[in-house]
Order: sequence, then C-alpha cells, then structure tokens
Amino acid sequence: MKEQLIKRLETYAKIDTQSDMHSQATPSTPGQRDLIKLLENELKEVGLEEVSYDENGYLMATLPANTDKDIPAIGFLAHVDTATDFTGKGVAPKVIDYKGGDIVLNEDLQVTLSPKDFPELSNYEGHQLMVTDGTTLLGADDKAGIAEIMTAMEYLIHHPEIEHGKIRIAFTPDEEIGRGPHKFDVERFGCDYAYTVDGGPLGELQYESFNAAAARVTFYGNSVHPGTAKNKMVNAGKMAAQFINKFPDEESPEHTEGYEGFYHLISVEGDVEKSTVYYIGRDHDREKFEARKDTLQKYAEEIQSVYGEKAVELEMNDQYYNMREKIEPVKHIVDIAEQAMKNLDIKPIIHPVRGGTDGSQISFMGLPTPNLFTGGENFHGKFEYISIDNMEKAAKTIVEIGRLFAEKKA
Repeated sequence: MKEQLIKRLETYAKIDTQSDMHSQATPSTPGQRDLIKLLENELKEVGLEEVSYDENGYLMATLPANTDKDIPAIGFLAHVDTATDFTGKGVAPKVIDYKGGDIVLNEDLQVTLSPKDFPELSNYEGHQLMVTDGTTLLGADDKAGIAEIMTAMEYLIHHPEIEHGKIRIAFTPDEEIGRGPHKFDVERFGCDYAYTVDGGPLGELQYESFNAAAARVTFYGNSVHPGTAKNKMVNAGKMAAQFINKFPDEESPEHTEGYEGFYHLISVEGDVEKSTVYYIGRDHDREKFEARKDTLQKYAEEIQSVYGEKAVELEMNDQYYNMREKIEPVKHIVDIAEQAMKNLDIKPIIHPVRGGTDGSQISFMGLPTPNLFTGGENFHGKFEYISIDNMEKAAKTIVEIGRLFAEKKA
C-alpha cells in the first residue's frame, strides 16, 4: 500500500487546489476541477462503478456489495481543496526516512522542521514521512484522505474474500471555505451512514464539531488630504483596529484548546475610506456559540455609536453546527470505527474536531458522518507533514470498517 499512497499523494499535492472565499463559483477555483477530472479517470481505472461528477464538481463512485446480506450502504468522503492560509502553488513534496532530530526543509531559506518547535515530531522516529520544501503547504489536508480512500477501494477490489456491502465514495470541493456540502446531493450519494477521512494524527475519531459562524465587518470612513483633515477625516482603518482590539486575546485560537471556543481574525484589508475585517466564531456549546454572535453584533454597534450607523456594516452567517446532535442517535457507527482501529492495534483518540469538517453540515442534511484520521500533522502551513506508515493504517481502517459492517449482519 505504501508505494501507492506515496505516488497518489505526490501527484495530488502538485495540483494547486486552494479554494477562494471571494469566488461565487463551485468549485471556487479551476485547480479543484483539474484534480477532480484526474480522480474521475483514476476511479475508472481502479475499477469502481457509477463514476460521475456533476456541474458543481462533486465526484461520486460506487464499490458494489460482494454479498447478498442486507448491509447498510456506507460512504467515505474527502475534499479536494486545500487551505487558503498558506500558498499551495508549486508544491514539491519530499519523502524521507525519519531517523530523529531536525529536518531541513529548505537549506537556502533556512527552514527547519524541529522537534524543539513541534515536540510530536519525535513520535515519528522510524517512520517514512512526506514533507514540504519549506515554501508551501503540503496539502495532505485532505489529499491524504483522497489517497487513502482510493487505495482502500483498490485493495477491496483486489481482495474479494473481504465481505462488504455497498460502498460509496465522494470527493468534494471548497471544504476549507466552509462551502463543501452546500451543493452536495445526499440523495444521489445514497448512503445510510458515511465517514469523512479528514482528521489528523493516528487514531483520531471525531463525532463532535464546533458550531461555526463567519462575519464580514466593513467600515466606511472619509478620506481627506491629511494636511487639511482636521474635523473632516474619518479613518476606516482606525475603526477596524478599534473593533479588533475589543476581542479578548485569551479567546483566540492560539490560546484555546479542547472544548474552548474562540474568535479568529481571518484577514484585514482596506484603507482610510473603506476597511474590512473577516472573523469566524467557534464554540462546541450552542448557547455559548449564540453568545459569541451576539458579541460580534455588540462590538459592531459600539463602533456605530461613535461613528454613526452607516459607518459600520456587519454581515454574519452560520456555517455549520455541532454534528454530535445528529450522530449520537446512531452512535454505533462511531463504535464500529473505534472497533476497526482496535482490531488494527490502533489506539482510538476520541475528541472534538477543532476545525471544519464536511461531516458537520452533511450530518444535518440527514447523513450522519463522523470523521476519521489521515495521519497528518501541522496542516495549513510549510511545516505540514504526514506519516506514510499512518496513511497505510488509515487505508486499512477504511477496509476494516467496511468488513465490520458486513460482519455485524452475519
């Protein structure tokens, strides 16, 4: 499996598929469609059936059941886009046999991946790792998930002795900008249960997610020559700064963990005449989530009270909700994934998702969808890496989940 996983991830990683929150198209960028077309051909070559993708770039395929048992249809999903936080253009992945210590990613730029900065790196001594060249992200989030699903399906095709029901797979666009499932056709997918393969380190199994909202706050000023600006100029950039400074620093991503929610400043842009800030608010608890939205509204109104109602425009929308609400009634699907890992001597790590997953929205669309690990670390930046050894375990976990669903019907 390892050679297949390496080849696939290297191929996928080199295609620039960063999504674009400013685009209204689906997919939001042409690179995503390039990868989808490649995957469409690969699915057919591997031997899957009913391979199709719609005008919005949602690619689906079927591995038919190899038994007459009445087994629930299950699905596995991964997203083709990569994060907007750091460039994904010109990715040049490298595979190394990690023997411990520092990894020099880019000698010329003096970029080093070190266990001093990332202590968990020490856990991968003896592993085969895929890393970046220090100038881009890797894109293992979630191209590793794609590679693992593809490899698992190919394995099942070549091992018909492993009994399984109908398995559907889907590769989707624009997860990183929160729009992944917006045009996903649950009915066309045709599954009883599904899993996203979009997690991090070995053993991650997640069925709780944040409640999530996004806010765009636009400030309108009045630009006047600074030499004659007294009592005339209104600086939108300063208004934006005043708004930003209202948020408690201890409630930002860099100071929170576990079930702690946060406000996250995504970007700031503008000038004296007009400035815009983008925020996201996150919390696992629904009441605290609603309170965070109220706080965003309150801070905008406080700026309005100083500069006038027309000086501030707040646009806010909910992105997704905590999928636990929809998965707990069918928690046996989490139990099956947990058992699959234990059968493979993988210690399940069940904790809440501290990020987005398509499963949050899809669960509320009627398809309960917990999240499985991929084996990656440090997503969304130049220090991203993934263990090929753990990618293999992820692929085997997918295979084992399929087998266990069939076994439960024995």
